[in-house]
Amino acid sequence: MSSANHEHHHHHDPEHMKAISNRLSKAIGHLESVKRMVEDDKDCSEVLIQLAAVRSAINNCGKEILKEHMSHCIVHAVQDGDEKAIIELNEAVDKFMKNS
Repeated sequence: MSSANHEHHHHHDPEHMKAISNRLSKAIGHLESVKRMVEDDKDCSEVLIQLAAVRSAINNCGKEILKEHMSHCIVHAVQDGDEKAIIELNEAVDKFMKNS
């Protein structure tokens, strides 16, 4: 994938990235509890509700990452005339929105 090779020439806000990491950790913990619900043969309706909550948490993390990317990476890419970064963002947004 081409975006894996894209090099950043700036730094993200460490506090914001830590907050996103913490939110992802919570989503991972929540998903583990949903897995236990399935293993314990809990009510399917409740499992689906909890899966929807996990999906929402992940989507919200994606939105925060997108905002961070636009406010830092893309601003710098435009300033540097880096059209590749903009193309990669468009591809990433398409994939993210397709799975939302």
